Amino acid sequence: MALLLFCYNASAQENRYDRRVHHYRKRWENLIPTHTKIQFAGNMGLLSVGTGWDYGKKNQWETDILLGFLPKFSSDKAKITMTLKQNYMPWSIDLGKGFSTEPLACGLYFNTIFGDDFWVKEPERYPKGYYGFSTKIRTHIFLGQRLTYNIAPHKRYTAKAITFFYELSTSDIYIASAFNNSYLRPKDYLSLSFGIKFQLF
Repeated sequence: MALLLFCYNASAQENRYDRRVHHYRKRWENLIPTHTKIQFAGNMGLLSVGTGWDYGKKNQWETDILLGFLPKFSSDKAKITMTLKQNYMPWSIDLGKGFSTEPLACGLYFNTIFGDDFWVKEPERYPKGYYGFSTKIRTHIFLGQRLTYNIAPHKRYTAKAITFFYELSTSDIYIASAFNNSYLRPKDYLSLSFGIKFQLF
């Protein structure tokens, strides 16, 4: 009887240990990115590349981190941008033959430009309240749509699915300008961007 009780206690302790190790590993595994993205335009750079995570019961949430390249245009030199982006897709519709669509994708993102020409707090050289906003951090909202192709298991190499998407976005300063300047048209405060997502897991 004592031997059976000892074996039972040892087994229970081992099960608790296994569960603890499983939860520990799962937390670290959650940090592994599930997809990569390439996005063109969207006020985050001419071209942005990054990675992110899908989560939620139906993977309807995404969080992305992207680095963008902004050519110099009228400035002295090119610049690098960084974007933290939150995406939400309420539902997905199966189209058959491996295709599906998300008729609504929405969310927000925060974008910053690296460089000394931009600031978070208004410099002292300007009168107090002259600008009233940060030139270094922009807040954006967007709406868009997606089309996904799920690659057949025997054809997968680096990705299990590829998603093509477009987004219409605007920023906090553009919204303020649109309200204060009635002569502005949608093309003045809306930005169109295109992208591709590679689903890794």
